Amino acid sequence: MSLATRLAEYISACFSALWVQSFEHEDALREIAQMCRQQNWRLASWDIEQGLQIPGQANGQPTDAGGSDPLAAIRSINALASADSSAILVLANFHRYLASPEIVQALARQAVLGKQNRTFLVILSPVLALPVELEKLFAVVEHDLPDRQQILEIAQGVGTEEGELPEGTDLDRVLDAAAGLTRYEVENACALSLVRHRRIEPDAVWELKEGMLKKSGLLHLHRGSERFDTLGGLQGLKAFCLRSMRRQGHANPLKRPKGCLLLSPPGCGKSAFAKCLGAETGRPTLILDIGSLMGSLVGSTESNIRQALRVIDAMSPCVVMADEVEKALAGVASSGSTDSGVTARLFGTFLTWLNDRTSDSYVICTCNDIAKLPPEFSRSERFDGIWFLDLPGRQQKDSIWEIYLKMFELDASQARPNDDQFTGAEIRSCCRLAALLDLPLTAAAQNVVPVAVTAAESVERLRQWASGRCLDAEAGGIYRANAAGTLAKPGRKVRRDPSNN
Repeated sequence: MSLATRLAEYISACFSALWVQSFEHEDALREIAQMCRQQNWRLASWDIEQGLQIPGQANGQPTDAGGSDPLAAIRSINALASADSSAILVLANFHRYLASPEIVQALARQAVLGKQNRTFLVILSPVLALPVELEKLFAVVEHDLPDRQQILEIAQGVGTEEGELPEGTDLDRVLDAAAGLTRYEVENACALSLVRHRRIEPDAVWELKEGMLKKSGLLHLHRGSERFDTLGGLQGLKAFCLRSMRRQGHANPLKRPKGCLLLSPPGCGKSAFAKCLGAETGRPTLILDIGSLMGSLVGSTESNIRQALRVIDAMSPCVVMADEVEKALAGVASSGSTDSGVTARLFGTFLTWLNDRTSDSYVICTCNDIAKLPPEFSRSERFDGIWFLDLPGRQQKDSIWEIYLKMFELDASQARPNDDQFTGAEIRSCCRLAALLDLPLTAAAQNVVPVAVTAAESVERLRQWASGRCLDAEAGGIYRANAAGTLAKPGRKVRRDPSNN
């Protein structure tokens, strides 16, 4: 539903105060002006630079009614009121003035008065920053980012010459790359691509998109080249994700995959898997740092999480990685007494989105200690499955050694160290140190202390918890700790001959 359609419904229902959250004020104003012409409503707009503007005068040009005083702008709408028509005043970037008690009081009074004389206040702002006095008076409307059809129309408007606009699969890649950008950003990305390549290419769009996401600080775009052939083992998890993501019929939101919660000791490939999955399935991988969503101002955290989830939905199909979620959400239980419930509200918004989203976004959450997460996070329908990534077995380790020996240009025929308790990260560390220090693998391994030794108790506790509760990332099916064996406890072992007892 378009912004104009939603606003028309609210105004027809006599919602006298509306907050439109939008980064594209010109496009929003254009839609509002078109709506007013269709409904024969009077329109005025105000901003600090141009003052009060009243379009639709005799010469067809906007007229500056003067005044940069925000209080005067609010009061001016009553002069536009008439018995047979509605009057709408659009206030651009008005959140900057809501620290003034006089302006807050004037808005509250006008919202009540607007019910009587059919005058309507519309605040255009990129953020939602309503004072508590106005929360019950304003209805919030979001200006959606452009969909694929709108992106296509923008690209067609930029690439007007023959050969500038790709066709078929290449055009789909451009539309996928531009998803999640504003209309202004899509136009700039297409223009930059024309300057560089003389046609609209997805690579230039991705480059600009990566910069846009970095500016927001809410999401990061991973553009690595890792594929599943660079990640040893995890055959059960790989097969499950590929089958669920590549199956046809995902046009129905109820049939779309949701994602996976990955649990393991550190260094077993959780983050690497999420990065490889995006490249393997041809989807962008977005990294959601939940900790960075926390803001210092009242309401900024809630606004950040909503904005991040909006971008994720707009960029679908995509892969979303939320790394180390138990650390980012560690304060949920005590949130009410430590941060006025901010973390709890962020967690609640994220949980609701995980369960109810209809976008084709595949979420990978990683965790090292599931005991720190509330039980509602891992219940059914948040994820397609909870997978346990155990320490790699012999076959997995052999494939991991081959990958990293080739990556670091080491002699594959040399003797390997005892790797019984090595994770994939520790095998990589051993190979990197061997290349860095120009040492044999057995000597480089003397500088690697496995996490299975330094944190033996916690790793064994994690295995026991996962047994019967999680899926086996290597073999598939239910994970059983007994089948995988138990960790060897550090310390001296004494052998006894039963015949001597």
